[in-house]
Amino acid sequence: MNELATLSLAFAAATDTGCKRDNNEDSFGYDNDPHLYVVCDGGGGGAAGEVASSTAVRILIECFEEQTLRQPELSLENKLLHSIQEANRVVRETAQSNPQLQNMGTTLVCACMNGSRVLIGNVGDSRAYLIRNGFCVQITQDHSLVEEQIRSGMLTREMAAISDLQSVITRAIGAADTVEPDLFAAELQSQDMLLLTSDGLTRYLQPAEIAAIASPSTELPAICQCLVEQAKQRGGADNITCIVLRALEITATPQ
Repeated sequence: MNELATLSLAFAAATDTGCKRDNNEDSFGYDNDPHLYVVCDGGGGGAAGEVASSTAVRILIECFEEQTLRQPELSLENKLLHSIQEANRVVRETAQSNPQLQNMGTTLVCACMNGSRVLIGNVGDSRAYLIRNGFCVQITQDHSLVEEQIRSGMLTREMAAISDLQSVITRAIGAADTVEPDLFAAELQSQDMLLLTSDGLTRYLQPAEIAAIASPSTELPAICQCLVEQAKQRGGADNITCIVLRALEITATPQ
């Protein structure tokens, strides 16, 4: 009897306050079944950033799980889009109902997989990368002022790297009544890796450096810790959070 090959995801995560901040406004979460992973980077002053990021993570996962149970016929795109929009609604309403949380918001980058197909969603400047055969490629596009200026030709990469406006984002969960996330799809191969991360890491590490650290022979927790430590050694001015996923081939014999 023929064996069927499919992909599963192994993962590890790490988060760190960094070298300059007093509290950690990043949050991450996951649901291994159905393969959903998310990183959020909150902001808004005081404890508002922590509330925004943790709320977005929780609502995204809960909403996705509920749709998977109640409406399994929905496409992956529709489930993820609705879950991101619901996270935006709850963060927005929470901020409006509490004066201490006004103006809070958060970035969001997430990944979910069905079979070998992975779907990435993002709002803000947290990023997703694909690591394959020693190369690391950014999947997402930052919703940030400097990235928009780079794309329009107003700034070079070198100019953006020293800009005082690096932290200015143009889209965020909770910033408005509605949000427009970007969605990206890719077909994973065995041993491919995905990195979901806040900008506290990506402002210090280039894709080639990420690829060198995320070698196929290195355990995922060690990769996460090495990425965080590298960012801290180079300044660690912001909170640092990452999730690393590795696609693994599994076989099953049809009954």
